[in-house]
This record gives sequence, C-alpha cells and structure tokens, in this order.
Amino acid sequence: MKQWYEEFFENYAESYDKEEFTKGTKGEVDFIEQEINFDKTKRILDIGCGTGRHAIELAGRGYDVTGIDLSAAQIKRAIEKAKKENLHIDFSIADARDLDFKEEFDLVIMICEGAFPLMETDEMNYKILENARNALKPKGKLIFTTLSALFPLFHNMAEFYNEHGINAANVHFDLLTFRESSIIDFVDDSGKKKTINDNTRYYTPSEITWYLKSLGFKNIGIFGCNLGHFSRNDPLTHDDPEMLVIAE
Repeated sequence: MKQWYEEFFENYAESYDKEEFTKGTKGEVDFIEQEINFDKTKRILDIGCGTGRHAIELAGRGYDVTGIDLSAAQIKRAIEKAKKENLHIDFSIADARDLDFKEEFDLVIMICEGAFPLMETDEMNYKILENARNALKPKGKLIFTTLSALFPLFHNMAEFYNEHGINAANVHFDLLTFRESSIIDFVDDSGKKKTINDNTRYYTPSEITWYLKSLGFKNIGIFGCNLGHFSRNDPLTHDDPEMLVIAE
C-alpha cells in the first residue's frame, strides 16, 4: 500500500513547480552559498530534491550536486529541466531512509519537507537525519527546513490552510504525537482529481536539537524560516510554520 506522500507525488511534478512556495528558490540558494562561503569545490547532496529546483540553481552557479528523491515523476522532471539548462546533475530515485553514502559530501540540504518529516514514524524520520550525517564528510554541514510544532499550538490549522488556498478538510493536530492529519483534495498533472489522507509530524526545536546532538552534530542553530529569504537573523517564533535548521 502506498503512503500518502508517494501517492501525492506520483504525478504532481509540473503542478509542483507552479506552487507559490517554489518562487523563492534563488533567495534560498543565495543563503546556502553564503553558508559554504561560495566555495565551488564543495560537493552537495540534495535529499528529497523534488523537481530539482535547488539542485539546478546550485549547479548553475558551478557546484557539484547530487539529488535524490523517492518520486520517479519528480526525478524525471528534474532531469528534463537540467538538460534544458545543459547542466550535469546526478539525479536518481532513492529512499532517504535507505542511503549508502559515506562521508562523500561537504553539505547536505533538505529543503521544504522533501523527505523529513513526512515519514510515518519518528524512527523513520530519525533515520533520514542519520543518513544525512553519514553522507557528510568530517566538518560537513547540514541545512534543512522542517515543520515547527510551535505553530499549530498557537494557530488554527484549518484556517491557515484556507488562507493559503489549500483544499484540506478534517484537519486535526494531535497534542500527544504532534502529528497533523487531514484530507486533501488536489488535481494531478493529468487533470485527475485525487484525495489523500495527509499525516505529517511537526517537531519542537528541543526535539530537533536532541536528534542532532545524538547524531554527533555540533553548532546547531534553529531559526525562523521565511521562504525565499533564509537568514540567521530571524529568530524562531510561534508564528513560523517552518523552522530553518543548520548544524555542523
């Protein structure tokens, strides 16, 4: 049986690239470049790369990038887009819970919930972070964004979805598990109307810090996540749906 995220991204590549949140890619890559001091010798792994928007922007600026995603449709579109730009990027279908990279990359990015924290258990989400750690060279850096549990504690999620044009029903945030469940209606790339039962984990800053410390990461920073305008100067508040995490 397919999980909801597999069904959602089965045929949603072109539509994904039209989503409003994808418009901030260049600004986000500006920040990523700053974090690695514009060093073009750095090898970068994009976990949950989707249609390759960050990987392609980075490759276009001269970086050696590898992108992996669970969705064949997303990877197919990423490859097509890279070819149009005459860029060589190693895109492949892979499960972030089952990677065998060992100290190969200077930077790992996971932007916009491409893998973490969509998994159905905390153990699976933790495994993704562990695989990201394993992929990094000594003194490597991890940059990712994830859903902040502070936001649904202070906001009505059904109202938030309505304000952002997301057709979601029966939205429920479980205070015991910090998991949000909802029913989402959408139209895929073929024009077919589909319904999925979304179930996603929101994390507190203290949980993320503990996860990363247990994996040996240091210099952990957690900030507010403003799409297209990542910055270490934005403190995380309960008004931020996502948090930006940086660890070495």
